[in-house]
Amino acid sequence: MTFRMTLRTRKFIGTLAIPLWIAIYALIVMAVGGRFVVGSGLPLELLFYVVAGIGWLPVAMWIITWMSQQDQK
Repeated sequence: MTFRMTLRTRKFIGTLAIPLWIAIYALIVMAVGGRFVVGSGLPLELLFYVVAGIGWLPVAMWIITWMSQQDQK
C-alpha cells in the first residue's frame, strides 16, 4: 500500500518546511560566521555573506518543486 499526498497536503507541508529551513539555516550561518568569519577582513566577510545569503535557495527551490508536483492518478 502506497501513501500518496495530495497537492494540498504537499503545499501545507512545504509552507511549514520553508520557514523552518530558513530559520535553521540562519542559525547555522550566524554560528559559523560569528566563529570563523567576523573580524577576518572585509573581502572574506563580504564573500561569506554573499555565499551564505544565496546558500538557502537550493533547498527552498527543491521544496517548492516538490510541493508543486501535480497529483498522481
